[in-house]
Amino acid sequence: MRPYVILNAAMTLDGKIATQTGSSNISGEEDLKRVHEIRKDCDGIMVGIGTVLADDPRLTVHKVDANPEDNPVRIVVDSKCRTPIAARITNKDAKTIIAGANEYKYDFMVSDRYETFKKRGVKFFWSGDKRVDLSSLMSYLHEEGIEKLMLEGGSTLNFSMIKAGLIDEIRICVAPMVVGGANAKTFFDGEGFDTMDEAVRLELVGSYSLGKDLILTYKVLK
Repeated sequence: MRPYVILNAAMTLDGKIATQTGSSNISGEEDLKRVHEIRKDCDGIMVGIGTVLADDPRLTVHKVDANPEDNPVRIVVDSKCRTPIAARITNKDAKTIIAGANEYKYDFMVSDRYETFKKRGVKFFWSGDKRVDLSSLMSYLHEEGIEKLMLEGGSTLNFSMIKAGLIDEIRICVAPMVVGGANAKTFFDGEGFDTMDEAVRLELVGSYSLGKDLILTYKVLK
């Protein structure tokens, strides 16, 4: 058993989720509210360590009316245990789980950072050798009561999740802008597939305009 996983993101028309310098303010105010409504409706929200290091997100519900109990459990996929002490995702606004890989477990657990995180109530899950085993993580999250999980990237984690068959639905905000850049992050990065025959197939199940943006919802075909 695993959570139902919704991947949500905003991208430019050319598929970028950030410029090559890391600028990522793509969504309009209406879309930001939509994102926070999804957060409010989910039991958990997951990002990769790259997103934590680049954006230092809170991953709480604060753009719409909400109570503290509406905040989802925050999960960081952080194989090498690089989450900074000052990361806002480890504050006490909501519960936090850091998922690390077994190779880095010992060194981390004898560090001052581990003790600091423990005092904040942060929980840890260990799986895989050098990289977190995402399927095992999904099973653990389901055991923790997370039935609906929002995935907010970044692009490497997005690909790893969809390659493993762990994404059920994709909700994407397409902004009417083009930024280009060979080194700019796209919606899905990672190693990619070699042929189009290997590509993950989707079914468009909804679309609508939101301000200047276009919102698309896809079901991932298994």
